[in-house]
Amino acid sequence: MNLEPTDEQRALRATVRQFLAEHAGVDAHVRQLIDDDRGTTSQVWNGLANLGATGVLVPAEHGGAGMAIVDAAIVAEEMGAGLYPGPWLSSAVAAPRAIARFGAGSEAAELLAGIAAGDRVAAVGPLFSVPATSSGNGRVSGEFVVDDARAADIILTVTQHGEGLALYAVETALPEVTLGRLPGIDQTHRRFQVTLDHAPGRLLGTAGAQALSALVDDVLIVAAADALGAAQRLVDMTVDYAKTRTQFGQAIGSFQSVAHLCVDMFENVELARSGVIHAAWAADEGDGDHRHLAALRLKAFSGQLAAVGDTAIQVFGGVGYTWEHDAHLYLKRLLSFSTQGGNADRYLELIGSEFAAAVTAGQPQAT
Repeated sequence: MNLEPTDEQRALRATVRQFLAEHAGVDAHVRQLIDDDRGTTSQVWNGLANLGATGVLVPAEHGGAGMAIVDAAIVAEEMGAGLYPGPWLSSAVAAPRAIARFGAGSEAAELLAGIAAGDRVAAVGPLFSVPATSSGNGRVSGEFVVDDARAADIILTVTQHGEGLALYAVETALPEVTLGRLPGIDQTHRRFQVTLDHAPGRLLGTAGAQALSALVDDVLIVAAADALGAAQRLVDMTVDYAKTRTQFGQAIGSFQSVAHLCVDMFENVELARSGVIHAAWAADEGDGDHRHLAALRLKAFSGQLAAVGDTAIQVFGGVGYTWEHDAHLYLKRLLSFSTQGGNADRYLELIGSEFAAAVTAGQPQAT
């Protein structure tokens, strides 16, 4: 397991970071689109597509970059650092992984090419609730939550299929599809209540329940990388502030209490970073059990990244609470991740169950 990024991965990070800083900054882009249901503009989305960011996980034969989860995690870190509010995680990560997990590459070839080119935007759901239902005539029904549904042309809908599951492509513009934006603390993420009333769908592929579990792992791992990027940017902002904000004639960072707070933030971020690196590697190289346990651990413990936001607000003091300051936006991004798919306690319980099962089977694993 090589933890060092390659030259290509360093270049990928630098390219995405520069693009977001120049074309999708917090003031010029993120704040301007807080009330926009799509969360991006055509210009920015096409720019990401030209960089190859929308096709990072699309196979090369379909016009994508054909990269791995490790590479997607690098892009996600920069998305989190820049608070990018668009449908990148849904369309560039969840959709290609859903197609791959359900073995739907040939049926979805045109959609994959559109995702890579930035011409099509896809969302996926339900991921964390009961699957939708489908009838024999290709009609899909259900009510569930989907991220970025308003920005999407297609919802890749997971449905019950006999004793297994199926993946259907449902056009969001159909009259049988109703979308309602859900209120949330994080204005940089958009979640929608999706209602399908016998909506016509196209069957892409079928698989067992393990396919959905693997897809959820993939999404949680890359979402954790997004949260890591947001937390790291918040640490950098806080440390810079502590170096320049003076009180009693000296920088507040020289006070032991403030220095300890900054160290606590740094520790949380670095612990999360090791979890993201390991889980991303496991998603690409590990077996199913290894990947799943790595994802559970990552979600359970990187949920503590929300504490980085709390601590940053303490260091910034009163200014950190104001709408004009960016600290609260980063805090909300971290809070959103901490509750995605359930809170940390749920995942700690799942880790305990996995460990108990392994011990019972005579194969104890380190936690």
